[in-house]
Order: sequence, then structure tokens, then C-alpha cells
Amino acid sequence: MTAESLAQASNYLIAAATVILALAFVAHVAEWALSKRVAGDSDRATSSEIAAGIGRSVTTLAWGILLASVVSRGLAAHRVPWGNMYEFGCAGVLLLLTAYLVLVRRWGSTIDWAGAAVTGFGTTVLGASMLVYVPAGPLVPALHSYWLVIHVFAAMLAGSGFTLGAILSIAHLLKMRNEDSLVRLPSTARLDELAFRVNAFAFPIWTFAALIAGPIWAQHAWGRYWGWDPKEVWAFITWVVYAGYLHARATAGWKGRAAAILCLLGFATFLFNFIGVNLFVGGLHSYAK
Repeated sequence: MTAESLAQASNYLIAAATVILALAFVAHVAEWALSKRVAGDSDRATSSEIAAGIGRSVTTLAWGILLASVVSRGLAAHRVPWGNMYEFGCAGVLLLLTAYLVLVRRWGSTIDWAGAAVTGFGTTVLGASMLVYVPAGPLVPALHSYWLVIHVFAAMLAGSGFTLGAILSIAHLLKMRNEDSLVRLPSTARLDELAFRVNAFAFPIWTFAALIAGPIWAQHAWGRYWGWDPKEVWAFITWVVYAGYLHARATAGWKGRAAAILCLLGFATFLFNFIGVNLFVGGLHSYAK
């Protein structure tokens, strides 16, 4: 296939993955609706389990199509497919779905309830990414480096962990307010523990991406390790907030509501770095649009 046909195929596959992921979201919403049943209603219990199975299967299908799209995009552009905001969003959702599906196999019912949040968030990001679509093509000279592979992939991987951590923290806050109605969720203590574990996994990767790989690449590209560019500043702010969260959670006994709110504050800074800085703030990273 030619580069042009591969790029076109990637575009079609992204659209298909977005629609299919939206269908998975609908299935998971139905699963939650059916789970609010009267105790002993076996018919509704069975229906909820069927909806959950459909949601997982359709999510897996969307993952496969999205994987094919990202690979096609890379082949069409003759480089790794995460050189701009559009590609970062698509590849980032692929990593998020991968992390979720792996954890479902590992943790089972402890995490599979998050299907609606994961697929809803993924659908939103894919749809928004299409609004900043960039045709497949070569990169600006500053991005012609193997650090693009290392730095951006690490940022996406950490971002998928932060997203799951935020979902767990939101669930924790909701569970605290609606203990009796949200019976499908694990206990608040378990949600707090899982959020900490996920963020503890993501934080060292973000540290590497933002404070090690990023500065090294900046030195190669611009002749300085740190220049207080807006994206660098917000990457550091995200690091500080998550460092505070993990430190407080591990040493100062910040568990429960306080830890969940601090986790969500960190995720808000991460989202602003990805969306707000890219779209509304100038700087050396403006080519990421």
C-alpha cells in the first residue's frame, strides 16, 4: 500500500474505533443501569452480566481497530505515530485501553466496573483529537530525534496511569457519598489503595518523561536543558502535585477524601498541559498541535 492509502485507511479506522468504543460505552452504561436491581432479581443480574460481557468484548474490538489505525498512521508517516496532538490523543487512548484490559484480566471485578468511565473518556478524547487532525507527514526538525520515541511514549504511558488513578479517585468520592447505592464498586479503602498503586506506577514514568528525557531532548534540540517554556512548567507542576499526593498518602496518612482530591488536582494539571497549553498557550512546543 502507498503512504496515501495507508493514511486514508488510518483515518477510516480511527472513525470506526471511535464509533465502536462509543457502543462499548453504551453497553457499560446499560450494565450499570441493570445492576441497580432489587435484591434477588436473578433476571436483571443476568442481564447486567451479559451487558458487562458485551461491553468488554466491544472494548477489545475497538482496541484492535485503534491499534491497526495507529500502526497504519506510523507506516504512512514513516515514523512513530505520536508527533502531534492528534496522534498523541489516538495513541494515548490505545495505551489507556491496553492498561484497562490488562488490569481487568489481573484484578477482575475489582476494576472491570470502570468500563463505562474508560470507554467514555476514550471516546471523548478520540472525538476531540479529530478536531485537531493533522495529515500524516514529516515532522519539524526539532522532533527528528530518537527522544521523540522515548519521551513522548513515556508521557503517554504515565498519562494512562494518571487517567485510571483519577477514575479510581472519582469512584472513591462517589462511594463515600452513596455507599448503599453503589454496591458494584469496591470498598472505599480498596479504591483508595488501587488509586495509590496506579499512581505510584505512573509517577516514576512521568518523572523520567518530564524531568529526565525531556530536558535531555531539549538540550539536543535547543541547546538548553530547561527554559521555563509553558509546557515544561506545567509538566513540572504536574510532577509536584503527584509527588505531594504520593508523599502525603504514604507518610502523612492522607487517605480517603483528601488523597482523592489531591489526585484529581494532579490529573487536572496533566489535562491542562495536554489541552490548554497546546491550544491556548504559545511556546517552543506549539508545533505539538
